[in-house]
Amino acid sequence: MNILHLKYVVCIAETGSINKAAEELHVAQPNLSRVVREMETDLGICFFRRSSRGMLLTPDGELFVNQARKILEQVDEMENLYKEKKQHKQRFSISVPRASYISDAFASFSRMLGKEDAEIFYHETNALQAVKNILEVGYNLGIIRYAASYDQYFKQMLEEKGLHFELVSEFRYMLVMREDCPLAAMDSIHFSDLPQYIQIAHADPYVPSLPLSAVRNEELPQTPRRIFVFERGSQLDLLSENPETFMWVSPLPDRLLRQLHLVQRECADQRRPYRDMLIYRQDYHLTELDKCFITELTHSKRACFTKK
Repeated sequence: MNILHLKYVVCIAETGSINKAAEELHVAQPNLSRVVREMETDLGICFFRRSSRGMLLTPDGELFVNQARKILEQVDEMENLYKEKKQHKQRFSISVPRASYISDAFASFSRMLGKEDAEIFYHETNALQAVKNILEVGYNLGIIRYAASYDQYFKQMLEEKGLHFELVSEFRYMLVMREDCPLAAMDSIHFSDLPQYIQIAHADPYVPSLPLSAVRNEELPQTPRRIFVFERGSQLDLLSENPETFMWVSPLPDRLLRQLHLVQRECADQRRPYRDMLIYRQDYHLTELDKCFITELTHSKRACFTKK
């Protein structure tokens, strides 16, 4: 017996009908009848007797319903108590790919929080986990990244899961390296120039539910030496300290390039477009905090992606 079962019995008592209660509770009538029978068996009492006027409470049933109402009222009071507290606290949560233009937008957004209580969650992760965070963990927003060639697959998957999606940006990956890396001095960089250097990578190139071999053919070329790092900050530290390293990135903010003495360059062979897509539940209504972040995201994207 649980809180939901108490609601079932109370609703039947109030409507006088299992069919009406099933409609109001959005529960199949056979399931509702089964739950009531199991509760009666477990407690050794009978809640209702049938009459021409519908389902009437027995004396035992009346005592049970009175107690159940008190319990449900207490549960409602507790929920309302914490909902009222929650209403005064700003809350923002998002899962994103490891992208500096997004983190730059988040930094600008953080300055807008003001003095009110706030709980802010910013999780850098892969596309599959970003979807799970919304569906299972309670995150409100997500940004997923994928090759544009998988657009139909991802949009179908998001629709099936009841998620709204809208395009944030479309871009081609750039190469980033230290200013004194030999790659930076080349007039034109090709895939064939990369194997002698160390690639810094994060392990999120694969699309769930698609054959791994097919996905690898669509992804960026692999180099013999690779360092997999999951924290974007550690990736940038490696780049700024080791002139033998490079990384594939979405366009970086100028501020970050200057600060870490990095340069970003196009690769003549990399022409495949990628997309960052904002996602959230179809029944979710964007908060003012959400809208503020999206505004900063738009500004950061324009600043990074329209550079000459």
